[in-house]
Amino acid sequence: MQHEATATSKYLRLSPNKVRRVLDQIRGRNYQEALIVLEFMPYRGCKAIKKLLESAAANATNNYGYPKNSLIIHQAFADIGPKLKRFQPRAQGRAFQIHKPTCHITLKLSSTSLNN
Repeated sequence: MQHEATATSKYLRLSPNKVRRVLDQIRGRNYQEALIVLEFMPYRGCKAIKKLLESAAANATNNYGYPKNSLIIHQAFADIGPKLKRFQPRAQGRAFQIHKPTCHITLKLSSTSLNN
């Protein structure tokens, strides 16, 4: 039976659409490639995703004994979290509502040695 190591990060103050753009680049890659890609991408979400990827790799090593060089990113997705609602003052005493998005990111890693 094949196990997947999972790591989840919730309530991040990042837009889910902007996080998905980064996750699309690392989905299906192995652990080392994904770290290099995240290191050099210019987006704000990369730091949080890199930290989460390292956590998932540590889970795979500690819980299932998988070596880090055999891990691939099997699943990576970002779900919508609750929106923080704030108000911006506008002309003639009006108030304009601003939605500050949050997201939940989930990474699932599996071992390549078991996929063959």
